[in-house]
Amino acid sequence: MLPVFADVVAAAGRLEGRVLRTPVMRAERFDARVGRKVLLKCENLQHVGAFKFRGALNTLLQLESERHVSKSAAPRVVATHSSGNHGAALARAARELGWTCMVVTPHDASRAKLANIEAEGAELHHCEPGLAPREAALAEIVARTAAAVVHPFDDARVIAGQGTAALELLADHPKLAVIAAPVGGGGLLSGTALAARGVAPTCQVIGVEPAAADDAYRSFHGGVRVGMQGSPPTIADGLRGSLGVLPFEIFRQHVDDLLTVSESEIIAAMRIVLEDFRLLIEPSSAVVLAAILAGRLGKPGDQIGVIVSGGNVDLSVCPFLAARA
Repeated sequence: MLPVFADVVAAAGRLEGRVLRTPVMRAERFDARVGRKVLLKCENLQHVGAFKFRGALNTLLQLESERHVSKSAAPRVVATHSSGNHGAALARAARELGWTCMVVTPHDASRAKLANIEAEGAELHHCEPGLAPREAALAEIVARTAAAVVHPFDDARVIAGQGTAALELLADHPKLAVIAAPVGGGGLLSGTALAARGVAPTCQVIGVEPAAADDAYRSFHGGVRVGMQGSPPTIADGLRGSLGVLPFEIFRQHVDDLLTVSESEIIAAMRIVLEDFRLLIEPSSAVVLAAILAGRLGKPGDQIGVIVSGGNVDLSVCPFLAARA
């Protein structure tokens, strides 16, 4: 069943005091570059360095509540597949609530993100890149351990939790002309769209993804959900997943547009954000800023809210920090 605005509101109540109310930042220098007023909701400063903690904790809190109601004696084990941030988020949520967490990760995942998952206490299980190998490895774990599965994006509870970031942003800045978020599996943009439609129905909701991983763009504009084959060659490692079933349906109802940006635009946006905001953000977060810098998102003078999804950067492969062109 699709989540609705009321689920986002309920998630906000459930998460109050458990997640950080992240700051909103603006830089005059950046605004001057783009001719727009750009507000960054800094989820790169959230627990585990990403918005993913919201959805993971919202889901696990509900699983915990269901256990108490049913007086279940099943093992408190949770599992997922993740390229990084969702795995770390679920691991932290599990640690806080006393659950065991297992995470299937592709072997080409960011080393920095894998280190974060392990630091939060999860048990890692490596697999080949691509959705099919990830799902097969996860199914094996579930069959062996009876773990509860928390999907990274195709879960109504996860989507509702992710929407709380936009709910906070719109509470502080209710007159946004546009609210925008990156798109991988679609959980963040889905939750963002539900929050916006609930409190600011005239605000445009726009998603951005890499042109090298454009399954959501093709799905949205073609009207039929298409999957991602293999592991697409984008530096935005958090956006390599295929668009989920639930997010696709929410996009069709509540999202105004999806855009794409090139790899060079993503890298340039990361550097400009570092210069103008003094923030080092993930390539996955930079896609929205790249679209704004290219003049393709919003109109001159618009007030634009951006969900900065994460800040877990593998410094060894960041081109301008690794002294590469």
